[in-house]
Amino acid sequence: MAYIQQTEPEQADGLLKKIFDDSIARAGRVWNIVKLTGINPRATRAHLGLYASVMKRDNSLSPRMREALAVVVSRVNECFY
Repeated sequence: MAYIQQTEPEQADGLLKKIFDDSIARAGRVWNIVKLTGINPRATRAHLGLYASVMKRDNSLSPRMREALAVVVSRVNECFY
């Protein structure tokens, strides 16, 4: 398995600290996918914007169905982060 350095919340500063603080306020923690992209905070912010656009905006799929599809796709792609 490949190794990607993760930034832990206590190591973050600047924009990344704000992103992590927002993540903690929203979800109670910083998920690994957010830590993995933390090496480039602007990319992290863009990634979270894309995620919100796909998963949180109104569309014909229910939130439950969107989450279920995300789990299935992650499993098929052997993505366990």
